[in-house]
Amino acid sequence: MKALSLCRFEELADPGSRGFSLPRDGAEPLELFVVRRGDAVYAYRNRCPHTGAPLEWQPDQFLDFDGHYIQCALHGALFGIADGRCLRGPCAGDRLVALTVGVRDGLVELRIDA
Repeated sequence: MKALSLCRFEELADPGSRGFSLPRDGAEPLELFVVRRGDAVYAYRNRCPHTGAPLEWQPDQFLDFDGHYIQCALHGALFGIADGRCLRGPCAGDRLVALTVGVRDGLVELRIDA
């Protein structure tokens, strides 16, 4: 498994989020975002399971006003930060596509199959 550094852990507010667009050979870029809550970091594809639309309401803003949930800007669906499960909205019970992420030497790293 290959690791790709996304940002420094300290650059993420707590709670906070940040989006990324990663180029891929011969394919559409991988649109994703990371969320920090305490010492934990979570990563998901930036795609609503209901509409396929990007989730953020402005750059790097994936969380609701209180920072408790991931919120879809298009229809207000709320997703759990730790598991990506839709708790409220038209896609209730569906999940965001989780990506493998971790923190090593102060860097947030996306782990991808080589």
